[in-house]
Amino acid sequence: MQSATTYGTVTKIFHWLTAFLILTVIPLGVIANRLPYETNEQLAFKAQLFSFHKTLGVVIFLVALGRILWAWTQTKPAPLHPERKAETLLAELVHWLLYISLVAVPLTGWLHHAATTGFAPILLPIGQELPLVPKDEGVATLFGGLHWVWSKIMVGSILLHVAGALKHQFIDKDTTLRRMWFGAPATTVTGSHQSGAAAPIAAAVIYLLATGGGAAAGLYSAKEEVAQASLAEVTSDWTVTEGDIGISITQFGSAVNGHFEDWTSAIAFDENATGVLGDVTTTVAIGSLQLGSVTGQAMGADFFDAEAFPTAVFAAKIRANGDAYTADGTLTIKGNTVPMVLPFTLAIDGDTAQMSGNVTLDRRSFQIGQTMSDESNLAFAVDVAVSLTATR
Repeated sequence: MQSATTYGTVTKIFHWLTAFLILTVIPLGVIANRLPYETNEQLAFKAQLFSFHKTLGVVIFLVALGRILWAWTQTKPAPLHPERKAETLLAELVHWLLYISLVAVPLTGWLHHAATTGFAPILLPIGQELPLVPKDEGVATLFGGLHWVWSKIMVGSILLHVAGALKHQFIDKDTTLRRMWFGAPATTVTGSHQSGAAAPIAAAVIYLLATGGGAAAGLYSAKEEVAQASLAEVTSDWTVTEGDIGISITQFGSAVNGHFEDWTSAIAFDENATGVLGDVTTTVAIGSLQLGSVTGQAMGADFFDAEAFPTAVFAAKIRANGDAYTADGTLTIKGNTVPMVLPFTLAIDGDTAQMSGNVTLDRRSFQIGQTMSDESNLAFAVDVAVSLTATR
């Protein structure tokens, strides 16, 4: 427990544990963010550092909650120089900024992670998702922007806190720093700590101004998407009214799911024909891919190279295969044409047809991810799921 003259042992443990964690997690984040990821090894190392950063962030959040709850039960020691009104107010302001930051910064990072698909898992047995947080890039961008802005307040508060401690130690030569260390004797002070509303209000204003500045700078909005091909309308015996082309990759042992938002299908099909029942040509705008946090990387030259190869094309003949069907043809991605058979089921009700099919591809066949020469970071297999509803 603590008194009006000294901090208790539990408070000191919380203080120095928090200091150690913060001074570890910030450099990890800065270094990881600046590291390249051009090769398999570079990406693995970058992801590992981000995983450590995220994991420590969750730990800091939990420690901060414990520290705040403990502080509410304790008597706060009186300031050593209560006559220095401005200095005491500044110290109170910095403490409020720190307390807010210790909760807000790791929490926004955690929310950003939960809303993001793929890349650098948290290394704790708590799962990678949070209740009520959707996997949504807009949500992820919002919390990612807040995390960046508020982390700058945290860093500024830490620098002021350290500067204040050094001033007390080397200029004032008082016991401010020593009474936060273990085994320090009680300090002779008069009076008690008096908390006012000015410091917390000022801290809230600083956070609001910083948050507004981030909004003005566009930090909470999705970045400009990769330019994508404009697909021409197609003439087709069957008109696709709704559908989805989804893909699933495996990164660092975890599935990352995505889909293409823009594609066309020209379909000729007669269920009463014999032999070849029809044909299909599907054109996909590569730039319309949504693949969570790795979307930008997927557009790069080593992967889909969307700038040089803006579309992929699947052209096939449709045949019956017992009670099911196959689309037997070729898939062209990144200039590489590879034979592909898509098995699918089909249900026709009058002039409405519903189909669903799945196929597993090998990314190496299309020269995708050649720098990822093994499966430790990115598996070779890519699962593709196609479903659509079409009218005759």
